[in-house]
Amino acid sequence: MSDPIISVQRLSKQVADSTGTLTILHDIDFALFPRETVAIVGASGSGKSTLLAILAGLDTPTAGTVTLAGTDLFALDEDERAALRARQVGFVFQNFQLLGHLTALENVMLPLELMGRRDARAAATEMLQRVGLSERLGHYPKLLSGGEQQRVALARAFVVRPAVLLADEPTGSLDFATGAKVMELMFDLNREAGTTLVLVTHDPQIAARCERQLRIEAGRLAQALAA
Repeated sequence: MSDPIISVQRLSKQVADSTGTLTILHDIDFALFPRETVAIVGASGSGKSTLLAILAGLDTPTAGTVTLAGTDLFALDEDERAALRARQVGFVFQNFQLLGHLTALENVMLPLELMGRRDARAAATEMLQRVGLSERLGHYPKLLSGGEQQRVALARAFVVRPAVLLADEPTGSLDFATGAKVMELMFDLNREAGTTLVLVTHDPQIAARCERQLRIEAGRLAQALAA
């Protein structure tokens, strides 16, 4: 078996609130492997999104380690983590997180330009064509439907060919039919790119499409099931 693309060891996250110390995640261990598809499931408030943010290095744990592509995330400073994310990680969020002052094409070009890619325009155009938006290149997000905005977000995530794609409730803002189409596209793109897909979802049908499910209950890893 290949080495893990992500390894999580004894991960905990605590925050202080008015009543004292709140434990969000407690002593979590698991590994994710190249090309795997994994759903993180559990009730609202169980710690799923916090876990996803820590996997990306966007949040920091109280204890434990996260190794991404052989690098200890939290042995790096914030700028070094950002550079590693840019090379290795793509994101898809429930609320799309597109920049409103940029066109669809410019939103997808942005991560390539930050990497210094001279072919940013051509690569972004090709990816938007792949997600069926060749007629929307010059449109701003406010002129796009929710499904179109999420397809732009998918194009932006996959255009850098990340080793890992993290998706937080990617269909949460979409109606059922549109969400189903977006998920079909996400899984298609993931197979083509050979990316490790990690998604947080409340939808059991989406979770069942993944090879494994990690169930978080009250901040603990309750079970890891094959779909």
